[in-house]
Amino acid sequence: MIKDFTKDSIPLHLLSMALPLAANMFSQIAYQLVNLYFLTKIGVAATAGANAASNMVFAVTALAQVLGVGTTACVAHVLGRKDAVAANELLNQSVLFSGLCGFTVLVLLMLSIGPYLNGVAADQATIEAGTTFILWVAPGYALMLPWTAVASALRGAGVVKPIIAITMLSVVMNVILAPILIVGWLTGIALGVRGAGLATSISVAAGTAALAIYVLRPGQPLRLAIALMRPKVSHWRRILAIGIPAGGEFALTFASAAVVYYCVRDFGASAQAGFGIGSRVLQAILLPGLAIALAAGPIVGQNFGARNSARIHETIRTAVLLGTIVMMAITALVQWYTDAFLKIFSADSSSAAVATLFLQLTSWTFVAQGLVYTCTTTFQGLGNTVPALLSSATRFCVFAALVLWLSTQPHFRIEHVWYASILSVALQAIVSLSLLRIELRRLRPQGA
Repeated sequence: MIKDFTKDSIPLHLLSMALPLAANMFSQIAYQLVNLYFLTKIGVAATAGANAASNMVFAVTALAQVLGVGTTACVAHVLGRKDAVAANELLNQSVLFSGLCGFTVLVLLMLSIGPYLNGVAADQATIEAGTTFILWVAPGYALMLPWTAVASALRGAGVVKPIIAITMLSVVMNVILAPILIVGWLTGIALGVRGAGLATSISVAAGTAALAIYVLRPGQPLRLAIALMRPKVSHWRRILAIGIPAGGEFALTFASAAVVYYCVRDFGASAQAGFGIGSRVLQAILLPGLAIALAAGPIVGQNFGARNSARIHETIRTAVLLGTIVMMAITALVQWYTDAFLKIFSADSSSAAVATLFLQLTSWTFVAQGLVYTCTTTFQGLGNTVPALLSSATRFCVFAALVLWLSTQPHFRIEHVWYASILSVALQAIVSLSLLRIELRRLRPQGA
């Protein structure tokens, strides 16, 4: 059932969306966490290789973000104007476009993984492990694009529970397949990193099929229909106009991680493995704050379509307050119980030390990251994602320049990378808030 965010309590809308969104995002991250758990039992090279290769996911995620953000905003805008027919057409056009993009992703991943790993990996064993992992997981990554298109259209309509159920089903399948394929439980045939990639691809394929069945059912307000899939470039342009800057943000995230891998490679595979473990755990830790911010996007989008600026401002204030409270609590937990977040992974002592230091220092950026998340999703809801890209570009330029310079200094230590990250994220929060204030001044008054 499509939700109307242009009326009723905004805090209740935020919470009703944030809780299932957090569960859905954790389910998605669980793919990587499950694989990581079993890969750490194989060895440092397998862990470092798969983690370095998984950084390529950010490039795929950048494209998924283009499609997802553009689709969510466009659907929310037309539903704010109470145009359900246009919303259904946008869903089908996004699925068609994402399918074409998925095939392109599959080809590009196969061609680019070799040059990428040769540039960032610490040794040949890491390169081989990363290459094998990508070759087997690439089909799953390609299927994530049409999955994202459907899920994003439903999120713009406030429909999230079916997505959660299907995602969790897919994750459960991955949890079952991972030990069987990676370490050979039951079969005695251990496929290692190849099995990690295959487990994810099979699970994503099953989830994509289930989601397709859901939106093909008669009576759905947003439903797949072949008749609506004739290419309409005007819809693709609308999705891309909003989505491309958002995708650029994720591309910068990929570039930032690549800079880290490059700068710490002289510390060895254990350092790269530790950064990879810490990064995956960090994604899970930040989910509650990110979910609140993501919940604000469709609410802002529908009220923007309805030209209700008062509710837009109220949504932002509420999201900032809730997000700050949550991020402060998470910061305290990480500072006091860092080991609790890492002990499930069988990492060697050097990798564990790097991951621990990474989490402890990075946790001081959580409140600032929460503010950045809220600003970013607000820009998405307003249909202007360029300011968010500008703030991300500012952070990346400062971070990359500082870290690359530090890495050439004789007393360079790995924690210098995390200090540079703290500085750049704080700067990004300041820039994001400043740009959001400028954007809000352009909103028409209520009823205009």
